[in-house]
Amino acid sequence: MEQNSVGELLRTLRDGTGRSQTDQAMVLSELSGRAITRNEISRWESEKRLPTPFWQRYIAGSFGVEEKRISRAVSAARVKRRIERVGGVQRREFIGAMAAMAIPLARTDQPTARRIGRSDIAELRRRTARLRRLDNIMGGAETFPVYRAEADFTQRLIRESSHTEDIERELLALLAEQQQQAGWAAFDHGQHAFAEQLYEDSRQNAEDARAMDLAGNALAYAAYQQTTKQQSGTALAADSYEVARRVATPKVSALLLERKAWAHATAGEAAEADRALNLAREALNAPSTRPEPDWVFWVDAAEIDIMAGRCWAELRRPLRAVPVLERVLADFDDTHARDKSLYLTWLATSYLQAREVGQAAATLGHAAALAAGVTSVRPARRIETVARRLARHRSTPAVADLLTRLKV
Repeated sequence: MEQNSVGELLRTLRDGTGRSQTDQAMVLSELSGRAITRNEISRWESEKRLPTPFWQRYIAGSFGVEEKRISRAVSAARVKRRIERVGGVQRREFIGAMAAMAIPLARTDQPTARRIGRSDIAELRRRTARLRRLDNIMGGAETFPVYRAEADFTQRLIRESSHTEDIERELLALLAEQQQQAGWAAFDHGQHAFAEQLYEDSRQNAEDARAMDLAGNALAYAAYQQTTKQQSGTALAADSYEVARRVATPKVSALLLERKAWAHATAGEAAEADRALNLAREALNAPSTRPEPDWVFWVDAAEIDIMAGRCWAELRRPLRAVPVLERVLADFDDTHARDKSLYLTWLATSYLQAREVGQAAATLGHAAALAAGVTSVRPARRIETVARRLARHRSTPAVADLLTRLKV
């Protein structure tokens, strides 16, 4: 099932009531106590504008539907805009993401007091994998409720269903995986206390399931979060790799090592960062016949290169950072708006370090355009940080124009 975007949904709901756009404006004005015109209804239905959370509540009330149905449709419209901004590429990814958004609606009344077997585990894993792809094109504010609901459901299965000890271990490992998804979304939304607790719960469940690769990944997430709070994450990052090392597949090893590199870079430890990046590349290319877990599906050579560029930008080495970031980001799709906008801020930082002020301003402007409408706090914070560094060059016309647009 494809999730309707908000314009289509509003037209369908209005047609179902037999109201004109003028009638709907009158209903909303009466419900909200705030005047609204037919023109605004038309803009919503054509998606020239999207309803704010204030209006989403009253729209839902006017049609007698759940507010979350309207908010999900608004999220779908945001994703659709990002897809259309790059000429409609990756249409299949968009359809898959919308279908994944609709999945939790069918989950609500599913019983948990039943016998769980291998086929159930396989279906739960497929579902978790589909939902994981939402993170490619949506921010944490939209994905956190979905990911948290999945983890809560799996917890209920463990508590209320009947199953063997082996199945319970698999459920615990799946729960650890889902809690990491939810923790990442909470972190992306700026909910750090939620994220910390979910990472800790994930680690404990992974250890109970004897899934030490997942236990190591939980520690790596926690280390990454520490670096964003101006704390050293090097000790946790080292522990994350050591915990998982004996059982890690090549991609898992590469992921943990690149995060270790980032922890060293943010601590100003260039030699250690470089060593970890080299080990990450070696790990990624190591021969192996073992299947990779789905939770590292996105780890590849480009990912390691992006992390290398970020590390060198953090270490104020623009001659190393700029070439790799320019090369990789040239092929990085704009539909992954949150991630690309973030990575562009490190490229802008490196340009500024190299005294290429005009290039820095243009790159930061591209990042800001991509970040518009993304429900993640991280791009906005990074863009503001780099913009403030640019402010000393306000006499440069391109910088002055950008800072005016960004209201810095």
